[in-house]
Amino acid sequence: MPDASPADHVEDVEVAGHIIDSLILPKVLDTVTSGGGTFKIKSITIGQGRNDPSRALVEVRAPSEPALQAILAAISDHGAVPVHSVDCQTEPVTQAGVLPEGFYSSTNQRTEVRLGDHWVGVADQEMDCGVVIDSEAGPRCVPMSDVKPGDRVVIGHAGVRVFPPDRGDDGGHAFAFMNSAVSTEKPKAAQVRKIAELLRENRAGRGKTLIVGGPAIVHTGSGPLLSELIQGGYVHKLFAGNALATHDIEQAMFGTSLGVHLDDATIAEAGHEHHLRAINRVRRAGSIAAAVDQGMLTSGVMHDCVKHNVDFLLAGSIRDDGPLPDVITDVLDAQRQMRDGIRDVTFCLMIATTLHSIAVGNLLPAWVKVVCVDINPSTVIKLSDRGSFQTVGLVTDVEPFLRSLVSEVRS
Repeated sequence: MPDASPADHVEDVEVAGHIIDSLILPKVLDTVTSGGGTFKIKSITIGQGRNDPSRALVEVRAPSEPALQAILAAISDHGAVPVHSVDCQTEPVTQAGVLPEGFYSSTNQRTEVRLGDHWVGVADQEMDCGVVIDSEAGPRCVPMSDVKPGDRVVIGHAGVRVFPPDRGDDGGHAFAFMNSAVSTEKPKAAQVRKIAELLRENRAGRGKTLIVGGPAIVHTGSGPLLSELIQGGYVHKLFAGNALATHDIEQAMFGTSLGVHLDDATIAEAGHEHHLRAINRVRRAGSIAAAVDQGMLTSGVMHDCVKHNVDFLLAGSIRDDGPLPDVITDVLDAQRQMRDGIRDVTFCLMIATTLHSIAVGNLLPAWVKVVCVDINPSTVIKLSDRGSFQTVGLVTDVEPFLRSLVSEVRS
């Protein structure tokens, strides 16, 4: 490394945690050099045990103050914290739904801000939000659309530190088998067994399981398999769109999905009308729960959600027919309700839906385990590209996956 100029601007930063095996330190150093700076590792302590954290003190130099601040902002997302920390800076919101210029844009990783010389955890962790300092509730992530005039919003990266997830103890961990983002060649039976373990753990009261589902669950004849999981207490919440609910109800009322008999793949006469007639009946009843109570809806995924007290949230889209009366057609309202619904979720299983998977992935903090099952590997790749890096993918068709999963939870 070339000698730094005496005129360079300098800041010492500390990086702590599993910085070697999680590649955090190499990422920090690469970010420094790619940003036009130089670094010097002034001290480093390597943890001796599997769970012992490591710590490094790194001197960062840049040719100008703006360049230094840009580097510090970039490496803060990897958990690098300036040694001479200052309290975070805030500015007020002056226009509803508009963050101050230069606001700190949150990640989905655990974050703290420095207030009164003390580090305080940020609540409601979510990517792509502002951090509002509330005198009573403390710091919390707030989406742009929800900020109000007078809210104090954190500006810049000073006084902010991020804690990237550690590798943790792989031994016996139910999620450790999934250490690559998209799995196409690993033994699927072993993977399904691990997912079943997570479902059983959550049913025993250790967490909450969220299913994010697409209409392919119904089209492939997998609805009864998902219903069995719901009946068995393995599902606590279901997020979907109008399509999954509509075609599930169509199947319950007419025995078809998109007008096709699922048992023999024959097209029903006037079957293209069935989904509209199903929607119309539920709209007449007033809601899906009312249709169940009135005996109009007697089977299917949505019926079982009502009967087994599984919270469901249906978010609409521009192409929806009807839609069903339970569908939330205001996208911002849907986001808010989804945001509230994921706060206690510890495991999210996404099945055959790209848009809803990405939407939910944007809301989940990094410590929530996520598995995305889809026949198309690009779905999980898109999730990772958008920041949901904790998502791992199982590339397979829906029906054999759910059949194997149900078999595992039965055993």
